[in-house]
This record gives sequence, structure tokens and C-alpha cells, in this order.
Amino acid sequence: MAANEEDSMLVKLELACSDLTTLLQSSVKMEKSLEDMERKFDFIDESLSTAAKRVAPLQSLAMAAKALETRINRAVSPAFALLHSFKLSESLQHKLIELSNKLSIEKNPRKRLKKLLKYVECVDQLNAAINLISQDGEPVIQKLQEVMEFLSRTKATDQYRTQRLKETLITLKALYESEVDAMRFDGLLDEALLNLQDEFEIMLQQIKHQNIGEQQADEEADQTVVSDLGTEMEVQVLRRIAETLAANDCLDICIDIFLKVRYRRAAKALMRLSPDYLRTYTPEEIDEMEWESLETAISLWIQHFKLAVKTVFVSEKKLCKQVLGGLPDVLVWLECFVKIADKIMAVFFRFGEGVARSNKEPHKLFKLLEMFDSLEKLKVEFSEIFEGESGADICIRFRELQKLLVHASSKIFWEFGLQIEGTSDGFPPPQDGSVPKLVRYSINYLKYLTTETYSAPMAKVFRTEQVWKAGILSKPETDDNILKDAISNIMEALQRNIESKSLLYKDNILPHIFVMNTYWYIYMRSRNTELGKLLGEEYMKTKYKTVAEESAYMYQRQAWGPLVRLLEKEELKEQDNDNRGTIAFVRGKMEAFFSCFDEISQRHKGDYSIPDADLRAQIREATVKLVVSVYREFLNTHSTLLPVKSYVSPESLQGLLGQVFNGTDRTGNGRLKRRDSRDRVPGRNSVSVEGEVKNLRRSRSNSIDV
Repeated sequence: MAANEEDSMLVKLELACSDLTTLLQSSVKMEKSLEDMERKFDFIDESLSTAAKRVAPLQSLAMAAKALETRINRAVSPAFALLHSFKLSESLQHKLIELSNKLSIEKNPRKRLKKLLKYVECVDQLNAAINLISQDGEPVIQKLQEVMEFLSRTKATDQYRTQRLKETLITLKALYESEVDAMRFDGLLDEALLNLQDEFEIMLQQIKHQNIGEQQADEEADQTVVSDLGTEMEVQVLRRIAETLAANDCLDICIDIFLKVRYRRAAKALMRLSPDYLRTYTPEEIDEMEWESLETAISLWIQHFKLAVKTVFVSEKKLCKQVLGGLPDVLVWLECFVKIADKIMAVFFRFGEGVARSNKEPHKLFKLLEMFDSLEKLKVEFSEIFEGESGADICIRFRELQKLLVHASSKIFWEFGLQIEGTSDGFPPPQDGSVPKLVRYSINYLKYLTTETYSAPMAKVFRTEQVWKAGILSKPETDDNILKDAISNIMEALQRNIESKSLLYKDNILPHIFVMNTYWYIYMRSRNTELGKLLGEEYMKTKYKTVAEESAYMYQRQAWGPLVRLLEKEELKEQDNDNRGTIAFVRGKMEAFFSCFDEISQRHKGDYSIPDADLRAQIREATVKLVVSVYREFLNTHSTLLPVKSYVSPESLQGLLGQVFNGTDRTGNGRLKRRDSRDRVPGRNSVSVEGEVKNLRRSRSNSIDV
């Protein structure tokens, strides 16, 4: 057992020794192989070093060639782009010529607008190409110049190639310097811009204001309609042309064309209204005009001013914004609009200013108020139309005209009161005690002034003037109170005028007839009117009706009192007491009565006048009641002393009295006065206030009492 184990151990040891021997032999062989490989690597390294020394010059040449290629490409690539721009501009010029020919033969308006739009787009493209050439030309030439100098300096190529490059550079530079300016200022682009200017002007001329005359006819119906100028396509083409002209340094030309054409179009639109009256505008010329002509001119001015502002200028402003609103200067369109409107508005303003500065005659007040009221209604819209700094001057002149109208209206009103006071009224009172023309004129004047049409503007004038005097922070009175105070002042002035004229009569009865007629006329013509409502019924009764009734009483007492006293009982009783009541005495009384009656009758028929029918009827009734009752009583008392046929019956006396008062409505030549609408009782609806005053206002005399 032990011997076997030792044998196996020996075998293992022998095997291990054999493996070690084999391993040592392999290591020796590997060492030899490594030595051989090392020798090979040294050889390769030596070979590579030799090759590197030989390749180094070639590598430097390659890098130099690459750098040269990069430098050349930096110059050549922009040059190619420049040449492409030249080719593009050339093709666009050919396209422009083609479009121009098509445009010249096209007759259909809509198709022509489309072709014109394409023409504008082509002009924009050509302008962009020329701008690109102009922008890139000098840098490209500069880079080519640098490349040529580099090649000449470094000898990177042969002299032949360098010379060709130099000649090419000289040719390109000469072409750029000559052709670019020609393309911009003398070529097809310049011609195209001239064509666009012509098209711009023609299109603006073709855009007209429509139905101006019809809008004037609808003015009173307040149906002002603002119509757009031009179709959407026309506006689009005009806007593109304006932008193209502005982009090509033709903005001033574009604006000049627009201003010239649109001013003429706006002016011609208003000229269709035949505003010949605007040629007369100085105060002196206006004073020489007939009142009917001036009245018509002012009415037309109001209509035309409103029409110009609300239709013509609104349309023109919209067109300005649509066409010129896209330009670089955002406010140029507003300035253009103001320049278009300024000349036209100046014509309207100078006429209005001339009217306001002309003579301050009473009948002009109503037209001045109409002018002022029309400006007040347009004030807000006017400020919106002429907005901003550009329209400041026109707005200032608008306000100045308003101020002139306020001052003129106020001055006329207060001077009217001064004239009524008697400072400029040298006319005597009517010889027959009738209502003077001054009173008729004044009452109708004030009635017309207090109508709805004029009361509000007149109150506005007073309030505006009050604010100017007292300051903007003051608290003005209400319109009704302001107007009432002003009218009351005129009525008081009229009352003082009447009182002063009544003192000029030498006859003791005429003053009472005069005051009675005049105050009754004022009361009856004012009641149930806007004038009476403004002053108040109590005021009218106290100031005028009561005074008229008192004057009527004094008239009856002065005129018929002596006649009645002839038949008083006291005197007859004294005769009875003295036993002297004889037939002769009674007959004497009767003769004296009828003699006095005849005298009074003659004076009434020739010297006294009571023109108002109702007043005359009341006076007749009161006089009949007074005289006939005394006469009847006298007859009843003494009828036995008188023959039946020797005296007039009370009924006949009443008829004679009726004839007396029927004759008081006569003029100086004895003919009955024709009673027109001015002499009717004011309480009736048939009275035409406007007609009355219009008739009275036609007088051109500087005096009111006409």
C-alpha cells in the first residue's frame, strides 16, 4: 500500500518536471520572437520618421490651398449672388414692360385694377432687387479686390489667371458704378414710378362725391348719409401705389398729387351746390346786400357748412386714412386731410365772420342765432373730425367764429333795447293814438325770438357771455331765467318809450287812447304765446292789461264824461227849485248834448283810432251803457216837455254811437284799414308769428320805427 503511494507520487513529480521544462523552452522561444519584433518596430519607426520628413512640405501646401479656397469662396459666393440679382432685375424689367403693355390695352375697369396691382407688385420687386444690388455691390467688389491682391502678393497662381481676375474685377466695378444709378434713376424703374404717379392721379380724379345735391334736399329731414369714396379694390390699389412711391423717395410727390386732386374734388362737390354767395364776404359788401339776398345766403351757408363737415370732409378724411395711413409717418394722412379742408373751410369762415362783423341791425339777430345754433350742434363732431395738433388751427377759427356770433347777437339784442328806449327813435307818436309801428315790430320781434327755434340759442348766447364775464367757475342762471330777465328789460324799455311818447300829445284824450291801444295790443298779442308764457300771465296782466283798462276808464271819463255831465240831475233840480224848469231850458240841454255829441263824434272819426276790433267793441258797449242810460233817464224825466219828433230815441242814439266807433278803424285818408293777419286777436290760432316778423324784418332802415 505504501509502495503504491510512493510510485504515484514519483509519477506526478516527473510529470511536473516535464511541464516545467516545456514551459522554459517556450519562454526562450518567445523571448527570441519579441526581440525580432522589437527590431521590426524600430525599423518601421525609422521608416515613418523618414516618410514624415518627406510629407511635411506637401501638408503645408494642402493647408495653403485650403485657405486660398476659403478666401476665394468668400468673395465668389457674394459675387454669384450679385450676378443673380442682376439677372433677376433684368427679368423683372422684361416683366414690367409686358405688364405695361397689357395695362395700356385693358378696358375693363376691374381687370385693369388687378393688372395695375400686379404692376405695383412688380415695381416693388424690381426696387427690392436694385436695392439689393446697390447694397451688396461695393462689399462684393471689395472682397474680390482683396482676393486679387492676395493672389498677386502670394503668387498662389500664375500671372495669366491673376490678370484675367483683375480684368474681370475692373469690368464688374465699372458695370456696378454705371448700371446701378441708371437702373434706379434712368431706367425702367424710374419710368414705372412716373407711370404710377399718373395712375395715382387719374384714380384719385375718378373718385367723386355722389348725390351731394340730393343730400342738400334731405338736409331738413336730417338724413345726412356719409358714403365711402371709391371701391375696396380702388382703395387697395391707391394704398399700394402710395406705399410704393413713398418707398422710392417719392413721398412728397405722392402727397402733392393727393392734395391737389382731392382738394379739387371736394371743392367741385360743394360747387355743385352753387355757393356763389361766398364770393361776398367783407362786412362792407355784406352791408350793401339786399336783406332778402343776405337772408337766403345765410340759410344756404348753414346748410352747406353742415353738409361740408358731415359728408364731404368725413368722406375725405376716411379716404386719406385708407390711402395714406400705411405710410411710415403715421400722421401724414391727417395733415393731408387738414390741408385739403383748410382752404374750403377758410371760405366758409370768412363769410360767417363777415356777417358777424357787419352792421348790427335788429333783423339780423335771427339769422345770427341760426348760424350760432348750427355751429353749436356741429361743435363736438367738428372737433372729432379735425382732431389732433394738425386740426388745431381750424378748430381755433371755428371757436373764434362762435365768439363773433355770440358778441354780435348779444350786441344786437341790447342795442335793440337802447333803440326802444328812445335814444335813436325820433318819430312822434301816431296822431290818432293808434299802436305805433315800433310797438308792433318789437312785440312781433320778441314773440319770434321766444319761439322754440330761437329761445334756446338766445339763452345759450346770454349764458356764454355771462360765463365769459364772471369766469368759468361761476354758476350761471338757468336758460329760462336768463332769457326772461333779458326780455323783461326790453319790455320795460318799450314801456318807458310808450310812456314818454304819451306825454307828447297836446290833446288830453289822445294819451289815454294811445296807452289803451298800445298796452292792449301788447297784452293780446303776447298772451297764449311763448313770450307770454315766459313772462308769466300775472306779469302780463299787471303790466299791460290793468294799465290798458285804467287808460280805457280815463279815456271814457275824459271823452264822454262832459257829455254825460250835461244831463246830470243836480243842475236840473236847481232849475226846478227856482221854478225855471221850462221847455226852453230842457231843449237847450238837448241841443247842447247833441252839439257836444257831434263834436265828439267828429273827433273820433278824424282824430281818434281804436284799431283792435274786440277792444273797440268793449269800449262801444261801455260807452253805450254810460251815455244811453243817462240819455234814456233824461228823456223819461222830461219827455212831457219835448215834442215827440224833436228828440232822438235811445235806440237811435245807440246806433249813432255804434257808427262813431265803427269809424275809429280808419286811416287818415278816411278809408277803412284792411285787417290782415297782424291785426287779428292773438288768442286765435290763425296768427302766424313767423310770417309777421319776416314781413317786418325786411326793412333795411337803421331805425326800428318803420
